[in-house]
Amino acid sequence: MLGWSRITLLLLTVAVTCTLAQQAPPWTENCRKSTYPPSGPTYRGPVPWYTINLDLPPYKRWHELMADKAPALRIIVNSLRDLVNAFVPSGKIMQIVDQKLPGLLGNFPGPFEEEMKGIAAVTGIPLGVIEWILGKKDAMWIGFITRSVLENSTSYEEAKNILTKTKILAPAYFILGGNKTGEGCVITRDRKQSLDVYELNPKQDRWYVVQTNYDRWKSPFFLDDRRTPAKMCLNQTTQENISFATIYDVLSTKPVLNKLTVFTTLMDVTKSQYETYLRDCPDPCIGW
Repeated sequence: MLGWSRITLLLLTVAVTCTLAQQAPPWTENCRKSTYPPSGPTYRGPVPWYTINLDLPPYKRWHELMADKAPALRIIVNSLRDLVNAFVPSGKIMQIVDQKLPGLLGNFPGPFEEEMKGIAAVTGIPLGVIEWILGKKDAMWIGFITRSVLENSTSYEEAKNILTKTKILAPAYFILGGNKTGEGCVITRDRKQSLDVYELNPKQDRWYVVQTNYDRWKSPFFLDDRRTPAKMCLNQTTQENISFATIYDVLSTKPVLNKLTVFTTLMDVTKSQYETYLRDCPDPCIGW
């Protein structure tokens, strides 16, 4: 059996090794060129598209999508049930989820309550479980706000004001872009207020902002510095040459592209252009 001192030394050795690996080939590479249009081993294909018709009654809006995704959603639900029941074999936790949580739906802003009822009806999954999966996870609450802004805000400033001041359930980063020069920012939020609004400022040569999983005023975790290579590649690209193609190049460069990369999305609000692609990072590729 290893003593604590040896375990600590082993962990430190692994950490240092991973850090050095992330900063050196083959885990890193020179800024990629000519990766767009997407092809090759890092491209897994296009993301499926669905049209959610908000003119339909809320109960019916998600029927088409949920009919296609119901089998996968049931697998997720069964896996969660198995996990919960492994810790509480009596099954009481899931019984509470099935029977008690629907009573909380009154706390959801409309039209989300009716939408979740429709999802439950199509999938055959109890409403309490749907609320548990979709409603009680922090990201869904953030999703409420994001969707409300997308549906109702009529200007960049209005959207920024809502995302900056609305109370939310959990900390988050909101990345917002407008259709005029200088309209772009990263909003760093805690539950009650904005901690920072980092805006584009072409006059100060701040023509881009980069956001990873860390507050901008803090150094990234030493095993997960994607910010530095992303900024390096953007600086090499220059503002004059920015395009879907060159942004895709940046997002295709290791370790910005890594094993946790699921998809890459490109957006141009001035042209109403939106593209998203499933990604892969074949070995050798860092795990984060």
